[in-house]
Amino acid sequence: MNYSITAFTNDIKDVQSEQGSRDSYARHEERSDRSGLGTAEEHFISERDSLFMATYGQNGFPYIQHRGGPKGFLQVLDDQTLAFLDFTGNKQYISVGNLKAHDKVSLIMVDYAARARLKLYARAEVLALDDDPSLTQRLLDTTYKSRPERIILLHVEAFDWNCPQHIPQLFHADEVQALIAKKDEQITELEARIA
Repeated sequence: MNYSITAFTNDIKDVQSEQGSRDSYARHEERSDRSGLGTAEEHFISERDSLFMATYGQNGFPYIQHRGGPKGFLQVLDDQTLAFLDFTGNKQYISVGNLKAHDKVSLIMVDYAARARLKLYARAEVLALDDDPSLTQRLLDTTYKSRPERIILLHVEAFDWNCPQHIPQLFHADEVQALIAKKDEQITELEARIA
């Protein structure tokens, strides 16, 4: 699993040479072999409630789709395999249709609060829910009110962490509301003491 070797085509290496970054990235290629997802990646993935997945279709264009669900909807099955339930959406089925012709995907997951980003290359496999009932049950969160249509199984080929530069620091509304509620309680308590 070497993200740099997978990502850096000859055209990309030419641009890196033109822009003066090739030597640095050549060294990065030599030391970026990984045997599989580690505990840092597993923890990061388990905390995500959304991701962006790129596919490409018969028209030759890439297509990027947001996928989401409850926190942890994307699960690490082992150090080279991920899976998630694909929930009912707008019913265009562009990603799923693209996967019929080309199984290669690219994923980006972002933790905006921590300004961290994980990129993955994978081969995707589309399974019907009844193809693997035990996996369907493992992935199912009965508290999430959306209907799953299929399983997307991802065989990870490479991954890399991206630098935090230009990632805005954003927080989930429920996290902000919890902090405001705590602050409101403290204000109420202080007002009671003053009174």
